[in-house]
Amino acid sequence: MALNTEGYKAEILALITEMRERTEISDEEYADRWAQATEQYIKSATINYLSGLIAPTGAVTGTFNGTIE
Repeated sequence: MALNTEGYKAEILALITEMRERTEISDEEYADRWAQATEQYIKSATINYLSGLIAPTGAVTGTFNGTIE
């Protein structure tokens, strides 16, 4: 699945709107919810590995050939 940029943007805009409408300001909650939205966005990425890494008997070496969607 490709990154859902529009969904991420909508979530951030909803957060900003909700926090503006409150009478009590909570920077901690704002930062926490923004971080959660960002984490979910990043975790939704798909990594397509094609080739390039080798590990015959030790550490993995080579150049990663692939894409992140």
